[in-house]
Amino acid sequence: MAGADTVGSSSVEKLEDVIVRSAEQVAGQIRGAKEAISTVIFGQDRVIENTLVTILSGGHALLIGVPGLAKTKLVETLGITLGLDAKRIQFTPDLMPSDILGAEVLDESNSGKRSFRFISGPVFAQLLMADEINRASPRTQSALLQAMQEQHITVAGVRHDLPKPFHVLATQNPLEQEGTYPLPEAQLDRFLMEIDVDYPDRDAERRILFETTGADETLAKAAMDAETLLTAQRLVRRLPVGDSVVEAILSLVRSARPGPEGGEAGKLIAWGPGPRASQSLMLAVRARALLDGRLAPSVDDVLDLAEPVLKHRMALTFSARAEGRSIADVIKQLKTRIG
Repeated sequence: MAGADTVGSSSVEKLEDVIVRSAEQVAGQIRGAKEAISTVIFGQDRVIENTLVTILSGGHALLIGVPGLAKTKLVETLGITLGLDAKRIQFTPDLMPSDILGAEVLDESNSGKRSFRFISGPVFAQLLMADEINRASPRTQSALLQAMQEQHITVAGVRHDLPKPFHVLATQNPLEQEGTYPLPEAQLDRFLMEIDVDYPDRDAERRILFETTGADETLAKAAMDAETLLTAQRLVRRLPVGDSVVEAILSLVRSARPGPEGGEAGKLIAWGPGPRASQSLMLAVRARALLDGRLAPSVDDVLDLAEPVLKHRMALTFSARAEGRSIADVIKQLKTRIG
């Protein structure tokens, strides 16, 4: 029996060694990809990090920012750097589901025989940019969001699987709301993170002026491929998570719901995040640890990622909004309870 125990413990140690070696190798490649993106996108380090965390977690992100902040350029650069097939859809009110998913067309052969042939739409990409997603009708939005959740589409009763990996980075303009169709809460919940894209600081904007208006423009370079990314995503799910981190995730998400667990902040919340938020935060903290070259996440990761994971999954009461409170304020208040 003692010999069996020794063999069992040694196999566990070997497995841990394999995970450590894989994590170190993959983390180096991911950091290389992050640096490659930073040579093209300036002044948006937090946005780049959170977007990479979302992709490493296997999720989708909603980018919120005014026009001209390089959101489209970011997606294009991510596609090149990560070695993914990237496509872009400009959402408009007259966009139909078939414009995204694809459609069947009737073909006639030389012999006169007719048959239907499926022509795939732009959703068949590994990295899809849904530009101004709130401009399309709810029917079109739901077609994309169903594909995001189920990783396949059905046309004329036939299932078509989407490529792996499959990620959607959707954008919204927070300023102009006329003629838009805001995403319902259930559809917002499909996004792992809501990432705010802010203005760059003065030094970054100065660099943008010189780098993008000269004769030579810095181009993105490939640093990974799709297979490496899939390996990284599998590795993220194998990273260990300590009890303190698990308890911090549970305490934070549960306190963000109406009820006594949120204390005074709980009285300000009309509705809060469901278990999908806990799952998203659990994956995100692991992915952030791997991105930083660490083998396990910390409570600091939970605190740093709390806002982008939770804020689109919450709403405040009318009285809280009348007092001028914001969701960001409430999340900050909840974070003080665990950090």
